[in-house]
Amino acid sequence: MSPFSVLIILSLLSLSSSTSLDSKSTYIVHIKHQNKPDIYSTHLEWYTATLSSLSTIESDSNPLLYTYTTAYNGFAASLTSQQVDELMKSDSVIGIYKDTLYQLHTTRTPEFLGLQTHSGLPKGLVNETLNKRLHDIIIGLLDTGVWPESKSFDDTGMPDIPKRWRGECESGKDFASSLCNKKLIGARSFFKGSYMAMRKNNDKGGEIVSNSPRDTEGHGTHTASTAAGSHVANASFYGYASGIARGVAPQARVAAYKVCWEKGCFSADILAGIESAIEDGVDVLSLSIGGISDLYFRDPIAIGAFAATKRGIFVSCSAGNDGPEPESLSNAAPWIMTVGAGTVDRDFTAYAALGNKKRFIGLSLYAGKGIGSEPVGLVYNKGYMSNQSSSICTPGSLDPNLVRGKVVVCDRGVNARVEKGVVVKKAGGVGMILANTAQNGEDSVADEHVLPALAVGKIVGDKIREYVGSDPNPTVVLSFGGTVLDVKPAPVVAAFSSRGPNNLTPQILKPDVIGPGVNILAAWTGVVGPSTLPTDTRKSPFNIVSGTSMSCPHISGLAALIKAAHPKWSPSALKSALMTTAYTLDNTNTTLRESSGGAISTPWAYGAGHVDPQKALSPGLVYDASTNDYITFLCSLNYSVEHIQTIAQNPNVNCSRKFSDPGQLNYPSFSILFGSKKRVVRYKRTLTNVGDARSVYNVVVHGPSAVRITVKPSKLVFRKVNEKKRYTVKFVSKKGVATNDAFGSINWINSKHQVRSPVAFSWSK
Repeated sequence: MSPFSVLIILSLLSLSSSTSLDSKSTYIVHIKHQNKPDIYSTHLEWYTATLSSLSTIESDSNPLLYTYTTAYNGFAASLTSQQVDELMKSDSVIGIYKDTLYQLHTTRTPEFLGLQTHSGLPKGLVNETLNKRLHDIIIGLLDTGVWPESKSFDDTGMPDIPKRWRGECESGKDFASSLCNKKLIGARSFFKGSYMAMRKNNDKGGEIVSNSPRDTEGHGTHTASTAAGSHVANASFYGYASGIARGVAPQARVAAYKVCWEKGCFSADILAGIESAIEDGVDVLSLSIGGISDLYFRDPIAIGAFAATKRGIFVSCSAGNDGPEPESLSNAAPWIMTVGAGTVDRDFTAYAALGNKKRFIGLSLYAGKGIGSEPVGLVYNKGYMSNQSSSICTPGSLDPNLVRGKVVVCDRGVNARVEKGVVVKKAGGVGMILANTAQNGEDSVADEHVLPALAVGKIVGDKIREYVGSDPNPTVVLSFGGTVLDVKPAPVVAAFSSRGPNNLTPQILKPDVIGPGVNILAAWTGVVGPSTLPTDTRKSPFNIVSGTSMSCPHISGLAALIKAAHPKWSPSALKSALMTTAYTLDNTNTTLRESSGGAISTPWAYGAGHVDPQKALSPGLVYDASTNDYITFLCSLNYSVEHIQTIAQNPNVNCSRKFSDPGQLNYPSFSILFGSKKRVVRYKRTLTNVGDARSVYNVVVHGPSAVRITVKPSKLVFRKVNEKKRYTVKFVSKKGVATNDAFGSINWINSKHQVRSPVAFSWSK
């Protein structure tokens, strides 16, 4: 551990001993940056003096945790409510917000995405110049840190680190700075917000005291290797998903910023991580982190992402895992690429052969010894002894006398899926069938169970439950089929993937896209087992995990590839390329469906569609937007000028220009809101030609019968590259027509390109 880290920890320990932490919390303070008095040479001096002047501050304490000057204007400090009230009286303080807790939301996916083995780029687009550019792209990941010994971070064949890189590899407990290399070029940790929260709750802080970038959770290593992991031959999870593991952009560099700890990710640490990543020189920021949606000026991820975008950094964030509930997504700011999750064409099958001769297919990643080929008893403890939790298999709910030596049917819900298997095993059960209820429908996820087990959807689950209830001696044989490729349909939208509409700004359609996020194989930590349960002593260099946390780094890697091919493109142009080329048909040529029941999905779930790297590298046209455009968008939300200045980090913002409607932002998708007195919506959009110098595009419109759509002009003629053309689209809600949510698209088409924008329609009731 560095002397600097030791001093920080000693300072925090001193603070905790001299002051009752029960009365203190961490707050983030928004400051009018430009108000710094000339007597202070730095903002750090100003903030320190301001805190020292508080009448309730102890003379021997230093409450300042972080100073923000790049991603944010202000600081984080450990304060009492009285100190917060005193600070709020200052004319230089815009607002004070309590530290917020956020949560963490491959061998096949590059191939599924159409990327070639070595460079990650589609075939036919690889050359020496592009390879060099790829080596210069740096992806920064804010997560749980990194396991540097993983072969996914091997730097064999990597050229020297780009000279513009300003980051470093911090040493800490069990983490030497020498563990970084030409692939993993940086590793930092930010722990003060989490540490103070845990101290306040009388928790000793555990690993946080070590202040190390080492990943003890697995999540950060998994996401980093997904985005840009090196090639690893013969990779698998105990034989499942075997093949060559590699990230989406295997030639890019990785910089890991540990901002998430045992209890989650605190906003003070997230902001510090974003600030460091910006100053270090990353090109892409990937955050598989989310929380409750809040106004943009109170959302540290939104504010930090704006600062990054302003400096040309592409920011990708996960949408969240609270689907299929509507309005459940996070990270909805329009300058962020918000990513949902879909499946790939690979499953891990298992089978349950019942005593009535019926055989059902499920999913499993169980890798141990099976239960044999002879039938064993099958039990379902629905409401045994009035204990409803017995059907859910919560800890202590199963009677060993009933389940010993048998396979137990467990309802999904309440406790973790893999934990249910632990409960069954402790009670003496030899296997488990995890059966969905109505809440999860047909959505199933393969898990690394600790005993022979498989997951089935509600329909199959009901049939198994019925069999157990009707047969006096129910039996079953469980078997495991391993990895199955070329599964159809694929992709389908994962049931857990969070959905729109966007409850912060309904005029902006979110999520933006979906990417591979179900059963993703990637590198793992050497500290915890694949299930992350304390009782799981297994160790594997790779793990298979699902979530929008997994889809987000796929898009981060794709953004790196596109940025290498088009280094002058803005973050909004990169986003547009990924959105307008996304597809909405699966590998059966059918509209994308929901995994929870097979119903047709909608843009509320998948946004513009599933990403298509081949087409995204050559989109033809892009919808570009500058930070000034985003400021104009913010001005249309009726925020105070001070709050907009906070987000923009620009004291000169005055909102002299604002949109009449937030949907006027030059966004690659449309979300149209009709009301009883609002039957007509007009939006303008501007397209930039990034294709051939002489190009002609014609518009093709698809829409519901309830809406009349008119686009003018209907033809766009471009004479040179980077030329811009504007069009106007008019949406009219017809009278007397049913007004449920509906969808359509606006497509600009020529012989080479189809530039597609999804349109979502909703009517206020």
